[in-house]
Parts: sequence; C-alpha cells; structure tokens
Amino acid sequence: MNPVSESRSRRRMSGKERREQLIAVSRALFAEKGFDGTSVEEIAAHAQVSKPVVYEHFGGKEGIYAVVVDREMQRLLTMITEALSASHPLAKLERAALALLHYIEESSEGFRILVRDSHAASGTGTFASLISEIASQVEDMLADEFANRGYDPKLAPMYAQMLVGMVALTGQWWLDVRAPGREEVAANLVNLAWNGLTGLNPSPRLSPASRRAEAQSAQAAQTAQRAQPLPPVVRPATDKELREREKAREREVKEQEKYAREQEKQRLREQREREKAREKERKEQEKLVREQEKARERELREREKAREREARELEKAREREVREQERLRAREARAAGRTPSRPQQPQLHQPQPPQAQPEQPRSAVAAHTPVRIQDEGYGSG
Repeated sequence: MNPVSESRSRRRMSGKERREQLIAVSRALFAEKGFDGTSVEEIAAHAQVSKPVVYEHFGGKEGIYAVVVDREMQRLLTMITEALSASHPLAKLERAALALLHYIEESSEGFRILVRDSHAASGTGTFASLISEIASQVEDMLADEFANRGYDPKLAPMYAQMLVGMVALTGQWWLDVRAPGREEVAANLVNLAWNGLTGLNPSPRLSPASRRAEAQSAQAAQTAQRAQPLPPVVRPATDKELREREKAREREVKEQEKYAREQEKQRLREQREREKAREKERKEQEKLVREQEKARERELREREKAREREARELEKAREREVREQERLRAREARAAGRTPSRPQQPQLHQPQPPQAQPEQPRSAVAAHTPVRIQDEGYGSG
C-alpha cells in the first residue's frame, strides 16, 4: 500500500476505531517498556498518526495508560468474580487460581502492565490495589469459613491478602517460566492453601527463639532511630504558592496545546507539500506521455512516407522494365521483319561513305541483334 492509500485509510477510520487502535498500540508498548519507557511520540509513530491525535483522544500518555490499566483490571476482576461464585470453598479456590493463570496465559501483555510499578496517573491502577480488590471478595468467604470453624472472623482480611498474594506472586513467576502446565500449577497452589487452611491453628504464636530475635531487632531499630536527626517540619503551602502552582499547571497545559497546534500545522504543511509534489510529478508524467505519443506519431509518419517512396520507386522500376522490354520486342520485331525482304540490289554506282549512310549503325545493330537475343534465350522470328 502506498502512502496515499495509507493516508486515505487512516482518514476513513472512525473515532471509535481510532481510539481502539491507539489503546491496542499503547497496550503493547506499555507491556514491553513500561509507562516511563513509552512516549507519546512512539505511540503516534506505531499507530501512524500525529501526536495531536493521541492528545485529542486521551489528553496525553497518562490518560491512555489509565484506560489500558482499567480495562485489564476489569477483565481480570470479572474472571476472578465468576470463579468465586462456586458453592464449595475448595471449588472457589481452584477456579480462582485457574482464572488467574488463564488470564496470564491468554493476556500476558496485560498482566505485565499490571505487575509493573504503576504510574501515579493511573489512580487505582496498581498491582497492590488489584490484589486488595480481589482480596476483598475473598475475605467474605474466609470470614464465613472462620466462623464455622471457630476461628476469629476479624482475621479474614489478613488471610485473604495472604492467600491472594500467594496466588498472584506465583502467577508472576509462572508468567516467564510457563512450566509446569496451568492445571498442575493450580493444583499445587490449592494443595498448599487448602491444606494450610484445614490445619489452621486458632491461636498461632511465634517460637520463643523467634520472639527474642524480634525483640532484639526492634530495640536496635529504636536506638538507631533516636540517633537520627528529627525530620524537618513541613510547612503547609500558602495561598500564593497554591496560586503559583495553579498558574504553572495552566502554563504547562497551554504549552502542550500550543505544541499540539504547531504539530498539526506542521503536519498540514507537509501534507500540502506532498500533494504539490505528487501533482507536479503527475503533470510531468502526463507531459512525458504526450511527448512519447508525438514521437511515436512522427515515427509512424516517417515510416509511412518511407514505404510510399519505396512503393513509388518499385513502380517506376517496373515501368522502366516494362518499357525496356517493349523496346526490345519492338526492335526484335523490326529486325525480324526487314531481314528476309531485303532485295539484293546491284551496285550501279559507288557506295556512299559511311558517314553519309545514316542507316548503317541500325543495320549493324539489326545484323547482330538476333545473335544477342538468341544468346539471351528469346530466339529470332
């Protein structure tokens, strides 16, 4: 496809289609390079559009990143929520683990985006918030199970974070290794989690040795903290400083808008220049075609004239040959008609000198002509 047809195909794309294209391109770039490693220029270049188009649809890199993260979170949360709708707790755990591994397997780019350190502009688009969202659904299930088994239901949120974090971190590890298979990984995860929950101690305590080590560590930390200087007191921003910050943000927005307008103008200028160049090239090609057509017409006329000259020369040659043959036949006829009827007159007077006898050359020719004609194959009369 040439640049012209590509440009036309881009113009035919609707706003919704363009938005989905930019999301798909950005999703692949964010998965490969992360938020900080991806620029608006790269997104525009891969989508074959100008930077103002990206700003027009999403307002910048932060906007498109937030949309990508939100979509991935909603997709994964939907899969986990459906898995947790099973009736038996063991089935819930198994299906939730399978759902996460299935998402990792089918949407590796999306999972890579979620497990990266999310940018502040993404809001809730961090992996920790995703874990919390899933854990909030799991803790209700655990609270009911804890109450039925005599455990403290208040510990359910903490155990939910543990359980979901174990599955999520295992998924991060499996993202790259992909071995063993999905079902085997899920079975081992459920084995560890379910059997651990089954044999749960209602009142767990650390061993004495571990408690002593923890006390010593806490004491050392307190000593080190007292030795450090107090942090400076942070003064709240004044109204003037807040106004200055707001003005700075407004200036930044205006600069971005100005840059977008300049880029759009530059793109339009380049487009017009390309159109002028194509129009000039088209006219030059048309001129060349006309000149070639004229040259072919001149060549055809010259060939026609040459054929006519050759035909006329051939016709003249045939006419000359016909006249020559007629003269030869007439000469032969005259020579053949005079030779037998010539009488033998006696010579009564002196013969005329050769120069006074004009018929002598013709008689000599007539006398020799039959011999020549016979040699040429015509014969005599």
